[in-house]
Amino acid sequence: MEHTLVGLASIVILGIAAQWLSWRLRMPAILLLLAVGFVAGPVTGFLDPGALLGDLLFPIVSLSVAVILFEGGLSLDVAELRDIGRVIGRLMTVGVVVTWALTTAFAVMLLDLDIGLALLFGAILVVTGPTVIIPLLRHIRPTARVGSAVKWEGIVNDPVGAILAVLVFEAIIVGGMEAGLSVVVPGILRATVLGTGLGLAGAGLVVLLLDRHWIPDYLESPVALGLVFLAFALANRMQQESGLLAVTIMGSALASQQRVSMHRIVAFKENLRVLLIATLFIILAARLPLRDPDYYSAGSLLFLASLILVVRPAAVAAATWGSRFTWRERVFIAAMAPRGIVAAAVVSVFAIELTEVGRTEAARLVPLIFLVIVGTVGVYGLVTPLLARALAVAQPNATGILFVGASAWVRDVAQLLVNADVQVLLADSNWNNVAAARRAGLPAFYGNMLTEAAIEDIEFKLDGIGHFLALTPNDEVNALATLHFQELFDRSRMFQLPPVESERDRRRRGIPQHLHGRFLFHRDATHARIAERIEQGAIIKRTRLTKEFDWAAFHDYYGERALPLFVIKESGDVLVLTAATAVEPKPGQAVISLVDDRN
Repeated sequence: MEHTLVGLASIVILGIAAQWLSWRLRMPAILLLLAVGFVAGPVTGFLDPGALLGDLLFPIVSLSVAVILFEGGLSLDVAELRDIGRVIGRLMTVGVVVTWALTTAFAVMLLDLDIGLALLFGAILVVTGPTVIIPLLRHIRPTARVGSAVKWEGIVNDPVGAILAVLVFEAIIVGGMEAGLSVVVPGILRATVLGTGLGLAGAGLVVLLLDRHWIPDYLESPVALGLVFLAFALANRMQQESGLLAVTIMGSALASQQRVSMHRIVAFKENLRVLLIATLFIILAARLPLRDPDYYSAGSLLFLASLILVVRPAAVAAATWGSRFTWRERVFIAAMAPRGIVAAAVVSVFAIELTEVGRTEAARLVPLIFLVIVGTVGVYGLVTPLLARALAVAQPNATGILFVGASAWVRDVAQLLVNADVQVLLADSNWNNVAAARRAGLPAFYGNMLTEAAIEDIEFKLDGIGHFLALTPNDEVNALATLHFQELFDRSRMFQLPPVESERDRRRRGIPQHLHGRFLFHRDATHARIAERIEQGAIIKRTRLTKEFDWAAFHDYYGERALPLFVIKESGDVLVLTAATAVEPKPGQAVISLVDDRN
């Protein structure tokens, strides 16, 4: 009992620790998760997921993948298909066929698999997988169109590949081409109908429950999760692996409807996805066999190279031929086909079942799939971010700032930031403020930031924007805007001016931390106080620190007359100063401050 408890806790702790370390090191989390799992499993023997979970291993993996695919489906708004629908359709048809055919051919030539196992292996490797794609996209931050294309393909082709693999497996068991076709064709139709029908039914039931208020707010996410499991289990019961298609369609249908808000469900599923990906990849890496000839043979390594250098580029070239995608975008898509946990789970199950019916050669598929997973994740995780920057299809580091509120002093701050090559965007519901910003050459958005339409309209203007500052004269608007935009920004980068009330009053009223942004500049730096100082002659000023005029000299000279607002580092990164943090800028950095510039 104690051993099981320690093992389960260790999987979660190691997964979260690897995620945190990847964030600190600014590298793809998947690579560290695989490395940590490999060390904890086959290298040290500390973790053995097979012994730990037993017969529950694959059901747990399957349910976890279902949740990840549903969460991925929630990001698939069908409105995106207006621009990329033709390419996605061809990637799911032409791309899948080319990938399957070429992978099968290379499996026969380089791995010496018989045609049946080669077809099965090729069908499994059609899957790229959101468990790897989504974390890599978050790390790379590709431009909107190419990012959407890779995201759609990675999420949708998971159920497509899994269903195809199941049908090929059933055909192998039946034996013979004619008998195999009699299984595959009806199976594809049945999986499509069942998956689509149950997915839409599940989405419709969620919308009905929320729209009629038949469940309380705190049960929205648990009920949605329960319905995801129900749709997944029912679909799989009727047609193996069609559950993946059902939950994907369920998520996409919910993302595309406008009747009820999905904010709570999306936030819950995003947090759950991070936890599930962390634990799944620890489990995956911990199950890797430490030694197997197929890891190191020339044929296996050539097969891996052929997948990356021949199969994927050929499939993307065929699928994007004649499209509006640029050659740079096509190259990036061709460099994004890592395999993940779904491929490992499907292969492991099929290898066991085929071995039991006398196809002992099927056992080779397990080390081969792990080689492909580790190899593709490693290559794409290391090379693709560099390639994306070289091809100019990755968004710049999100150091820019969205200012909600565009009064005169905010425009002065924004102008100094622009002069320092910092990207800014101002937003205001006051047309005079927006017009003044535009006359000054500052990008400005006109609209009410508390509406759903504002988020939808402004989201496409946020490339390179990573900080959110609410600087309106209305404290309630600042707090509500911060809450409203939490789905687009990391909470650590969301700020608002402190309210007029005292800190003691705020604590007495019991306003929790998650209901407001980080308070800016100084506890007394309210909008009214800043405006008062501006009226009395204070100015917004940028001061570059030197060895002669360092931070200590800055304080000695200005004293209480200066209110530091931002620090611009030599790298171009911006540090937003808050009421709760103490900083000490270095020589070479610049300080933007509100200064009572009187002698």
